[in-house]
Amino acid sequence: MKILSQNTAFGGMQGVFSHESDATKCEMTFAVFVPPQAIAERRPVLWYLSGLTCTHANVMEKGEYRRMAAELGLIIVCPDTSPRGNEVPDELTNWKMGKGAGMYLDTTEKPWSDNYRMYSYVTEELPALVAEHFRVDMDRQGIFGHSMGGHGAMTIALKNPDRFKSCSAFAPIVNPMTADWTQDAFEKYLGAERPKWREYDACALVEDGARFPEFLIDQGKADSFLETGLKPWLFEEAIKGTDIGLTLRMHERYDHSYYFISTFMDDHLKWHAERLG
Repeated sequence: MKILSQNTAFGGMQGVFSHESDATKCEMTFAVFVPPQAIAERRPVLWYLSGLTCTHANVMEKGEYRRMAAELGLIIVCPDTSPRGNEVPDELTNWKMGKGAGMYLDTTEKPWSDNYRMYSYVTEELPALVAEHFRVDMDRQGIFGHSMGGHGAMTIALKNPDRFKSCSAFAPIVNPMTADWTQDAFEKYLGAERPKWREYDACALVEDGARFPEFLIDQGKADSFLETGLKPWLFEEAIKGTDIGLTLRMHERYDHSYYFISTFMDDHLKWHAERLG
């Protein structure tokens, strides 16, 4: 693991690191905020998954999480959103595919399948690396994210309810099988057989029996992607008749940007802290 940068913030450490990934067959970069409490003891860890076109840096620079994370004693890990490098397949004119658009799934179709294994990277390889190098309590893990990352967080939580104790999302893509900005990527990554897509769709996972105790979702009503890509009411409908709890908060005037995310970041960190102990 290479140290790219380390800076003191709110008594803790904000670092950026890189390593050679077996899952994605390229060098991957990720950010970690370590609160001051971790000097003396293992602390809960929160995984933040970013959205389309983002890297690890977007939330690190604009998410405004460090003050509250330091107060609550939370370690925050921010992976990249896709493989990177000159040899990694991409669609240069399509921001919904390729680099910056890994969708947090393990692809099965060529040419993507050699590198685009973000589900394995986020759930297996990166946690093992973080556990080795940082003072994290792996028995207290939460996961959250934005947009494509909200989709990733919710599907990963639903598929790993024994690992994660909390999950929340900002403007998540809850039903990528029907969202206009993910169907093309799903077909190219996973093939034309739509039943395969259900493994990476929060609504479909619930319909197929997956369960998680509860979710917090914040969504801006002025989000230009709300009606065609996000549609949180579909998840609300999917969980009817289950024991899954949902706090869905719709906010007037807020859009899809990090101005929205940073406004409600403290609420999400407190939500996770209450559940992680």
